[in-house]
Amino acid sequence: MKESSIKTFIDPIDNHRKREKGVLVYPVYSRRSGGLSVGINLFPGGKCCSFDCPYCEVFPFSKRQWFSVELMEDDLRQAIASALERDIPVRDICFSGNGEPTLSPDLPEALERAGCVRMALVPDAELVLITNGAFLMEEKLFFLLVRAAISLDLNIWLKLDAGTNLWYKKMNRSVLPFEKIIEKTKEFAASAPVTIQTMICAVDGEGPPKGEAEAWEKLLVDLVSAGNVKESCGIRKVQVYGKARPAPADPKASALPVIYLEERAASLRTALASAFACEKGKKNRIPPVEVYP
Repeated sequence: MKESSIKTFIDPIDNHRKREKGVLVYPVYSRRSGGLSVGINLFPGGKCCSFDCPYCEVFPFSKRQWFSVELMEDDLRQAIASALERDIPVRDICFSGNGEPTLSPDLPEALERAGCVRMALVPDAELVLITNGAFLMEEKLFFLLVRAAISLDLNIWLKLDAGTNLWYKKMNRSVLPFEKIIEKTKEFAASAPVTIQTMICAVDGEGPPKGEAEAWEKLLVDLVSAGNVKESCGIRKVQVYGKARPAPADPKASALPVIYLEERAASLRTALASAFACEKGKKNRIPPVEVYP
């Protein structure tokens, strides 16, 4: 008989750090989910990511533990059942954890099993994948997630922190080429529904440089336009969020005033409304722009 890694229900208040103790499933209260999110960690043995964002909240650690799809499913069922026993609604089941979920070879099967658990226990909850977009470079993964977004109603939260290569290098510090990421992001938005998530913070004490906000805004308008080609595709929403948790690289990254985040979001809403209001005879879906300080 398999031993669960969840002994009792994890008090879902400040447990993003629980995943760094080798757990596969960790319930947390999430600001962006608006309630209880049951997280799934595909890397219980240590961080695995293709980005090196200075605001990243995953602290270095190493454990002799491997991911198990069977144990994940057992723990997921137990965590959800425990929440429901306490009359706590589950807002979503979320693949996030210690790094980039799409780098795990277990992701396809884990998605299928999590989707089945959701339908059996919490059909009103969302199935979410938080990703930096590394999968965009791999054709097999690209189309797997296109299918999952449609067949499993997977809500993909895709990172897009920058509008220019300069700020991308500061915010994400990745060897993946920025121009290629943008190209493939537009292709993905034209193939499946996707949520865009943008972290806005200061790096080395300075916020985004002059021209960055305008470039990011133009890029979002282009992405919405690319996604409006088919009814079932496109940008679901845009999430603008700020640095709210400790990071191992602190104080390299720091929070910016909430009013700055609100101003960026308001400017994007205006740009989207202006860009698509003039296209007569064409039905354009303008996504909501939400702010999470």
